[in-house]
This record gives sequence, C-alpha cells and structure tokens, in this order.
Amino acid sequence: MPEIKLQQKQKALLSAQQILSSQLLQLPLINLEQRIYEELQENPMLEIAGELKDTAGDIASVDDGTADDDLFDSLDRFSKSALKEPVKASSAADGSEGRLNFTHESAPRERFFQAVQHDSFDEQLLRQLVLQDGIGERELLIAIEILGNLDHDGYLTEDPDVIHDGLQRNGIDADHDEVAAILNRIHFLDPPGIGVRDLRQRLLVQLRLRESGTDPLTHAAACRILAEFYDDFLHKRHDRLLKKLDFSAQRIEEALELITSLDPHPVEVFHDEVGHYITPDFIVTYENGELTAVLNDRSSLSVKVTEAYKGILKNRKAPKDGKQFIRYNLMRANDFAAALAIRRQTLLKVIESLMKAQYAFFVAGAEHLVPLGMKAIAADTGLDISTISRAVNGKYVQTRFGVFELKYFFSSALSTDDGEDLSSKIIRQNISEMIRREDSRQPLSDDALTSNLQSKGINIARRTVAKYREQMQIPVARLRKKIF
Repeated sequence: MPEIKLQQKQKALLSAQQILSSQLLQLPLINLEQRIYEELQENPMLEIAGELKDTAGDIASVDDGTADDDLFDSLDRFSKSALKEPVKASSAADGSEGRLNFTHESAPRERFFQAVQHDSFDEQLLRQLVLQDGIGERELLIAIEILGNLDHDGYLTEDPDVIHDGLQRNGIDADHDEVAAILNRIHFLDPPGIGVRDLRQRLLVQLRLRESGTDPLTHAAACRILAEFYDDFLHKRHDRLLKKLDFSAQRIEEALELITSLDPHPVEVFHDEVGHYITPDFIVTYENGELTAVLNDRSSLSVKVTEAYKGILKNRKAPKDGKQFIRYNLMRANDFAAALAIRRQTLLKVIESLMKAQYAFFVAGAEHLVPLGMKAIAADTGLDISTISRAVNGKYVQTRFGVFELKYFFSSALSTDDGEDLSSKIIRQNISEMIRREDSRQPLSDDALTSNLQSKGINIARRTVAKYREQMQIPVARLRKKIF
C-alpha cells in the first residue's frame, strides 16, 4: 500500500490581474490600441472613457467625463473600410540650475496616424510581372509559388523539388525549364536580385542591369571579380586581385566601387520605403531652465466599466444565465481597467526617475549620458527590476536630441583616471569616431584604439574594445584597409 504524506509548501502564484498588468505594461502604444479595441469588441461591459489627467508628480486617475473628447473618436476607425481610407539628479552641463517639472498637457485632437494601404512586396513584384509579354494566369501561379518560398531577405533557399511539389498540389504540372524561365524574370524585376541563390548571384544580376550606363572595361572587371575571384573580394584581399587581373589598379578600384554601390539587401529597402512609425510614450522638453516631461496623449487611452448592465443584476426576474454572463464580464472589465491604470502609473514613475538620473542628457545631449542600471531605477521607484524591464521595453521618449528607446538610458560603467564612471555608450561613440577619422590605408587596430582611449584616461582592456567594435558591426582593421 503506498505511503501517504502531508506536506506544506509555499508558492508564489500570480493573480489573473497581475498577469494582465504585466502583459499590458510591455505593449508599445500601437499594440496597446489594438489590444484595447479587441477587449472592447469581446466585452460589452467596457466602453471608452474620457482623457485621464495623469501626471508624473501626482499619480492619480481622473475621468473628466466628457463624451466629446473620446480618445478613440469612433470605433469605426478600426473597421476594414476605415482602414482602407532615489537616484541623484545629474547637474546640467551648462552650469544652470534647471527645474524638473512633470506634467500632462492636452494634445491636439488629431491623435492618430492616418492608416495607409500599401501593397505587399510580393504584390508589387507580381504587378510588374503581369505587364510583361508572355505572362498569363499559369505563369502568375508559378511566380506566386516561387515568391512564397523566398526567405526574409528574398533568397530562394528551397530545393527546386519543393516548388514543383507545391505547383502539382495546385494542379499545375510545370517542368524545370518553365519554372526556371519565370524565376529568371523575377531576378530582373524591381528591385533586382530577388529569388537568387546567394549574394554573388544577386550582385551579378544587378551588374547586368548596370551594363548600359557603365564604362565597358570597368563593368567587365567587376563581372570577373564576382565570377572568378569572389572569395578574394569578400575578404578584401585586394593585393591578390591586382596580381590575378589584367587590369590597372585604377580600373580595379573603379570596379570595386561599382560592386560596393550595388544593393545586397533590396528587400530591406522596400520595407524602409513602406515606413516604420515610432510613437513616443513621452515628450521631454527643456525651456527656460525647466525640464518638462509630457505624457503623450495617446498613452492615456483608457476604458471604464459601463453602467448599462448593472441594473440587470438587481432584477430578480432576470435570467440566471444572463446574470452569470454579466458578472463574469464585469470582473474582466474591472481587471482590464485596473491593469491599464497600473500600466500608466508605472510608466510615469519610470520616466520621472529616468529624468532625475539622466538630467544632464536631457539638457545637454548624449555625450553626458551617465552609467545607469535598472536596479537603481527599481530602488528609486519601489518597483521590481522585472517590472522596470517590461516598462522600458519598446517604449520611446522624444527629446530635443531625437527619439530614444528607454532602454538606451541604461548602460554599464567604466572608470576613468579621475575616478569618475563613464557610460559604455560614450565609449562606443569614441571608438566609432576614431574609426571614422582613421587613415583608410592604415586603419587603427584594436590595440591602437585601446591605447588612444587609455590616453584619454579611460581604463579599458583590448578585449572590451574588440567586443564594442563587434557590437557596432565594425570589421577588424585588416578588412577596413584600402590599398588604392
């Protein structure tokens, strides 16, 4: 007979509201809007509340009750038809005694970006292809199958049999020559070099399109470099190219410039043209010696529990199932509204603490960024480090020096000869600036970069310099060297 034992255990269990609060806290503004919309559609107990007048100095939620100033304006804008249309404050660098002011100002009524309809990358390619001679429905179906097998950078990494199997499942029996012909047309669409197997093939396709507007000898040299000496080109072994090619040094230099002017990532260019909008959660200004944090109006989105259904609960004649439905959704609505309020309060605490810790940055610029860890902000705000991490993830602040992610303000420290701590981000800026100004014929090695930093009083090891250089995706000195 098995032995039965009683044991006592302590477990930390999160409530449903705590889990929901954590989930909402880490959402950027755009995702938060969509999350609120989804909750409004699913829960009839929720409705849009008026603008909340929260400030970083006074964390309080106030419903102004004005129906005319609803933050969503209208739920119709989400429809498919609408979419189509204690931390010590740093002193100011200029020596002036600034003041910290945390407030929430009223924003203009135009609170949302106008949604724009963009064709997808595949749709743009297909639009070009359909205008070419000899392209019918069958050819388009083959092209769609090919485009569906491309990776995120536009390369065709799948085996040809995969494409043929996909076509056969759709009732199209195409031979290898027919697929290859459509694939070759895709190579030369705009942007060129889509559907190729590797980078060399992509560059050769783009070179072929440049032939008419390029010096014939330069074009020939560039083609030979890619076709026959690609490995030497890739590793910048320019001395070998001089020995192997029967072209002058000037001609080879022109050929290399032509190759480097080609686009290795045309898909990324497309996505950049479509546009990525960043909506800052906070706007920090510095005027008349006063540093002010303005809570972006869009981050004040809020909901409230409707009063319309509460009377049904008091009605004894109301159906039991109906009352149970209302109670369940009322509980969900209260949890969701409370989670939004907690999110707002947490963000206000974090930006207030960051402004005190990085005062000199907000006043004088990035060169005055001080080392800061999340532990210091957690201690100042009384929040957990994991909460700080969620709060800064994907959140942005607009300053007089640009828009920065809140994560930017956290960095490790290195000591100087004066005994002061210097942010690692400032070290990276120094390394980047030294490399930018270096002689391309004699680039600075990691040892030289380390010596230069140490001469400025920055105590740093060579391996740390190498690590920072790699993080900035800067190649070693040998690959930066130019012999022409």
